[in-house]
Amino acid sequence: MIEKKIYCDKIEFVPPFAVQCRKRISVVEDGNELAASFERCVMQPDSDWSQAEANVQAICNAVFTDAVKADWAAKQAAEAAAIATEPESDATETPTEA
Repeated sequence: MIEKKIYCDKIEFVPPFAVQCRKRISVVEDGNELAASFERCVMQPDSDWSQAEANVQAICNAVFTDAVKADWAAKQAAEAAAIATEPESDATETPTEA
């Protein structure tokens, strides 16, 4: 019998704002793996990890504390403010020689 198995085979916490999950997609026949491929997903403090595997949820719940979520929100706000205040560049300008 051939079956497809999908599971998170590697979880990494990348401090302070990311949990990476490597999903293994295996094609298995009679207990022997015929082929495998991988996908990677990244969860951050504002991500919805409610549909992730239980072990991934547990790690996200442990590392993404209220303080980390607040730091993440502040970082996102600061980056958005920095982008908003950057002067627009004119791609049609040609450099002048000195």
